[in-house]
Amino acid sequence: MKRRSFLKVAGKVAGTSILGVRLAGCSPELASKTEQEEVAGLPRRLLGRTGRKVSIVGFPGLALTHYDQDRCTAGIHDAFERGVNYFDVAPAYGNGDCEVKMGIGLQGIDRDKIFLACKTKKRDKEGARQELERSLKRLKTDYFDLYQMHHIRWPQEVEQALGPGGAIETFLKAKEEGKVRHLGFSAHTTKGALAAMNGFRFDTVMFPITFAEYFLMGFGKPVLALAKEQGAAVFGMKTLCAGAWPEGAERTRKWWYRTVEDQDEISMALRFTLSHQPVAAGIPPSFLDLLDRTIEAGRSYRPITELETQKLREIAKTCQSLFRREQERVATGASECQPLHPDSPHECCPSTTV
Repeated sequence: MKRRSFLKVAGKVAGTSILGVRLAGCSPELASKTEQEEVAGLPRRLLGRTGRKVSIVGFPGLALTHYDQDRCTAGIHDAFERGVNYFDVAPAYGNGDCEVKMGIGLQGIDRDKIFLACKTKKRDKEGARQELERSLKRLKTDYFDLYQMHHIRWPQEVEQALGPGGAIETFLKAKEEGKVRHLGFSAHTTKGALAAMNGFRFDTVMFPITFAEYFLMGFGKPVLALAKEQGAAVFGMKTLCAGAWPEGAERTRKWWYRTVEDQDEISMALRFTLSHQPVAAGIPPSFLDLLDRTIEAGRSYRPITELETQKLREIAKTCQSLFRREQERVATGASECQPLHPDSPHECCPSTTV
């Protein structure tokens, strides 16, 4: 959204009474208690029941697909020096290119000072083991702080992954071997996320917690509630997402969804995500310039106010949901696998090979 549009909306609601407006599962008092410490001015939060602390802004490994190695290495080191210790990547990002670039880029940084997370889309035991071992080599490490099932959408994926011969067997064995320390998953649908959480007690849940989707269809509410009940930490992905590109709109970025761009908007969007319990960190879209601005927003973090929440609610009315069709298709049990977002790096269908 352009800055002039933002200011127009902000002005519209500035004089509106918003007494009684509250974020579900959140209060400024509760949110402020989650900040444990600051490093280079960037707060870190306790990661659920793991006992670990992570920066409230995570490094999006997919961003590395846009840049050469020198720029990637510089971006990684700059983020670390500005307080980021949570780095996330996956073999699906750039067909392994991002893992390779991150593995090189992390050299020279003390391994004990970062929280390194990786993922697999494999749902079977052997496939997950092969990806785990390859990812360890690419990242030049002998363990991951967090290993996750990547991009869960359908409940049948969860059934396979948690069943006999499923990926969970590799996860648990790798934890015994010391190759992974904590277990989690990422999901793009409510039904998939809840199936995973009800099937296994994961340490972390990665799910879109973004103002546009939250206000358009309550996306994320059931996941946040169950995670809080279970003591699991949440990583809020798509933090700066402003929904799908409207038909005919000029695409200011070559990306599969719109993002907020101005620093004021970025700060409010990040505060919205981080003000929900039990969110530990927000992950910006996969561009280093947006990461830079999100880190700046994180360094001045404070719980979102009621007035700001109302402003975002009004802005959301101008957005189109990115996840509604996917959510509805899975919720109704539809099995067709036509891509909903052909330019998304996440498109796939449930199978043993995804």
